[in-house]
Amino acid sequence: MKTSDFDYYLPPELIAQTPVEPRSRSRLMVLDRSDGSLEHRRFFEVTEYLKEGDVLVFNNSLVMPARIRGKKAESGGKVEILLLRRLGPNTWETLVKPGKRVRKGTVIEISGEGQDTANTAEAIESGEGGTRILRFSDESHLQELGEIPLPPYIRVPLEVPERYQTIYADTAGSVAAPTAGLHFTKELIEKIKTMGVRCLFTTLHIGLDTFRPVREEDPKEHTIHREWGVLREEAAGELARAKMEKRRIICVGTTSVRLVEAASHTAGQYEIQPFEGWVDLFILPGYRFKVVDAMITNFHLPRSTLLMLVTAFAGQDNIKPAYQEAISRRYLFYSFGDAMLVL
Repeated sequence: MKTSDFDYYLPPELIAQTPVEPRSRSRLMVLDRSDGSLEHRRFFEVTEYLKEGDVLVFNNSLVMPARIRGKKAESGGKVEILLLRRLGPNTWETLVKPGKRVRKGTVIEISGEGQDTANTAEAIESGEGGTRILRFSDESHLQELGEIPLPPYIRVPLEVPERYQTIYADTAGSVAAPTAGLHFTKELIEKIKTMGVRCLFTTLHIGLDTFRPVREEDPKEHTIHREWGVLREEAAGELARAKMEKRRIICVGTTSVRLVEAASHTAGQYEIQPFEGWVDLFILPGYRFKVVDAMITNFHLPRSTLLMLVTAFAGQDNIKPAYQEAISRRYLFYSFGDAMLVL
């Protein structure tokens, strides 16, 4: 297995730049793992593939206003900060541009509208993969000073920032949206519930790996970044009962997959326990899934850990033709793109 096995060419015009309205009108490719067959639908028709007793697992993480603009106190040079995760009081792991000019001891001034004095951030350490550890003078103002970050491949400004949030997001902590959930409307979720499908909400805060392809030729040498996850007692109990009763567990997004599979590693068969902690599970082909029976996901970047996870679940012989079919049928890819249901 090589990282190049997960590479493909995507015509740039198929990278979605704006979201579909309404959300549930995006396209949906349905892939049956048993025979590799494909169907082409609209997302709101996902209900035709659900049945009473199914369990849908959502990630309710909310995207932080994690992009902050400032200037170097010494030279006045512009600096852009992307918050990744909180390490302690006023201390954050970040990505900084231009990173090479922000060394240990560099002080960045951050000022917002109507503020008399600037907040500051001091670089106290260089982290892995070009990250910087910053200590802020007062992190309580970060919410009002920041803006919602969009992925680098989206170049069209978003008129309504909330459109890059799922409609059920309520726990701040991500730097990118769990995009498989962007297709759901309140009306669609209500319809799903009336069908007797159980909807569970878990939390996994999305971090650095979303922005970075795997660079090592052997993907096993890649170190996946840790992300904070929470699977509460009620959700864990429902998942355990579903497995015992042989009801399907359908995860909405790769983040939900990683969380419930990580939680299952701490328990025996069907003994899914509540979980709160760091998740660093890297799912590659050959992984044996203990919890997930089906998955809703978007179309992912080449050479990404997300594409590797989906390939592990669906199989290389299914995913490669499915992606080529999506390209030939002009599906839209990535965050604001179309969706895939893998059964």
